[in-house]
Amino acid sequence: MKLNDLKSKSLKELEEQLLKEKNFLASFYFQKAKGRSKNVKAALESRRTVARILTLLHELRHDQ
Repeated sequence: MKLNDLKSKSLKELEEQLLKEKNFLASFYFQKAKGRSKNVKAALESRRTVARILTLLHELRHDQ
């Protein structure tokens, strides 16, 4: 997800998106362990999205 898309979301929406991405990564790693995962790039993008969300949450919480 792009940074501009994330900036337009509220704090609650960012937290929900973070939870969604973390759940995706957890299921991805289970699939990878079982040998069923084919799309490695999806995990990379999801990790980057998590980092972007955490950065925005940190900025929003410390600006208040």
